[in-house]
Order: sequence, then C-alpha cells, then structure tokens
Amino acid sequence: GVVRIALGWAAWKMYLGRPEADPYRCDGIDILGRALLSNQRAAEALPVLEANLALKRRYWSHDEENMRVAQGSVASCLARLGRHDEALSLNRKIHARSVTIYGASHEQVILSGVNMVNTLGHLGLFDEMISLTRDQLLPAARRTLGNDDNITLGAKQNLAEALRFNPKCTRGDLRLNQRDAWTPTRLLVPTQATTCS
Repeated sequence: GVVRIALGWAAWKMYLGRPEADPYRCDGIDILGRALLSNQRAAEALPVLEANLALKRRYWSHDEENMRVAQGSVASCLARLGRHDEALSLNRKIHARSVTIYGASHEQVILSGVNMVNTLGHLGLFDEMISLTRDQLLPAARRTLGNDDNITLGAKQNLAEALRFNPKCTRGDLRLNQRDAWTPTRLLVPTQATTCS
C-alpha cells in the first residue's frame, strides 16, 4: 500500500530530470500511476496514467503490448471513478486491437474481453454482455485455457450475473446457463483430484 506509493513517487522523482523519451522516466510515471490506482486513489492516478499513455503514444506507439497495458490502466481507472462510458469506449478499442494482433482465442484477447464485459455490466448493457460472453469469450476460454482456469470461471460468473440482472432473461436462459456452467470440472484437494458435475 503506502510503501508501493512511496516507491512510485521515488521512481518518478529519481528519473524526472531525464529527457521525456527516456524509458526509465516513462517507467517511473507508470509505476507511480499503478501504485496510486492499486491503492484506491483513482482520482490521483488518472492524470498520471493519462500522462503515461500520452508519452507511450508519442514515443513508443509501435510497442503494441505496452500501449495496450497503458490503455488498460486508464480504462480501469476511469471505471473506478464511475466513468463507465469512457472506460467502455477505451475497452472496446483495446479488445478490437487485441483481436487483430493475437486472434480470437489468445489469453490476452479473452482478458480484454472480460474487462469489456465488466464495463458493459456496470452500464446495464446485459444483452451485449451475454452475447459477447456466451458466443465469443467462453468458447475461446474453454478451448484455450480449459474449463477450470480462473479466467474461464470468471467468464462463467460474468455470464451468470448478466443473466441474473437482465430483466429480459427467461427461465429457459437460466436453465441453459445452469446446465452449461456445471460441466465437469476438476476439484483439486490436497490429497486427491476428483471430477464432479
């Protein structure tokens, strides 16, 4: 908590005098922004994360992975501040770019999709949330990561919550989801591994 923020400020101050394009200076601002964000100081983190993103766009726009991470940090910060429309817009761009770079079944694409689904849920866009999760994310997650991976399980939980809160959801939708959610999954117990359904 406090130590991480202190280290973030120390990193920023240490490299502040370097040229704007210096990678250590950019890393220092990134460390500070993430430290503030992870310690529930989103209002303070947002200008720092936006400055970091602007630097990356200016000097390292060719580095797709760093750009995606910086954009994701800004989107996460916007969501924590309740600015879900802006977060959704950025999450849509991140997800579309990730699909283009990695293909639909890559773990990074699935994660960016899950982030977008979470934002859709905050905005009450349950139909799109259900469609994206059921038709794209869950099949890709099962195929790539397996049924018992944490990301797959999180996607299943997102789908269940979307169905639960969607006023247009029918009993048939819930039954279909219940049947689909309880596919055989390994339970790892310290002394044994079993399958339950």
